Formats: sequence, C-alpha cells, structure tokens
Amino acid sequence: MSSKTKIFVLHLKELIYTGVFVLLAILFLVLMVVMFLPEKDPGKPSLSDDTARYVPGKYTTSLQVGQGNVDVEVIVDQSAINSVRLVNLNEVITTMYPLMEPCMETIADQVCENQSLENITYPEENKYTSQLLLNAIQSALQKAALAQE
Repeated sequence: MSSKTKIFVLHLKELIYTGVFVLLAILFLVLMVVMFLPEKDPGKPSLSDDTARYVPGKYTTSLQVGQGNVDVEVIVDQSAINSVRLVNLNEVITTMYPLMEPCMETIADQVCENQSLENITYPEENKYTSQLLLNAIQSALQKAALAQE
C-alpha cells in the first residue's frame, strides 16, 4: 500500500487578495439590496399614497329628527369605509320614525360594499329618509377627508 502525500502550497499574498475580493463582493451585494428595496415604515401611516382617502377614525354627524337628535357614525380606515350606523337612537325616535333603522341598514350595506355614495338604491317609499341619511353620511365622510388636509 503506497500512500502518496500531496502537498499544497498556498501563497499568503493570493489568500489576502481573495479575502479582500470576497469582502468587496459581499459589501457590494448588501449595498445593492439596501439601495433598491423600497423603504416603508409600518408604524406610521403615509397619507401621500394614492390609496389614502381618509384619516382613520370615527366621524359623526348629528341629525335633528323631531324633538330629538340622532347621530350617524361612520368608521373609516386609511382607504375604506368600514361601517356606517346610527348611534344615540332612543325609543321615542324609534317609535316615531320606524323606517329609520331598516333604511340605514340597507344604505350602510351598500356604502360599505361600494365604498362610495354613488349608485345607492332605496325604495321609493323611503325616499326622504334615505336622502336625509345619505346627506348625513356624506357630511361625516367629508369630515374624514378634511381631517387629512
């Protein structure tokens, strides 16, 4: 059994050059990644985006109905209408104006689905109640848009 020993000769100068080139290549790759990845700060909402239409929050508009007040509350996030509902609705108003709640439910469903007040349909017998509620919703959405500026 003959075992031949192989000897490798490594030149220190060549090792240093190879190490320097490897470090430069890694530095170059890191620099390229940092330069070309978009910067985003998830904790801070950017209002300059094209999708940003509202300042997130709850916005209310008060309606004078008979002898009492009813508030229409619109909850929005940065780019969408999340919910629309009646708040501070007491028994007297519910009894005197029984169409208000069902009318608001149908309008709220359409507004949240369409994300706008355009092409909202309502029955002819609820025309005036629906228009009153749509005006209140529009006023609340204008507050959300004005808060952005």
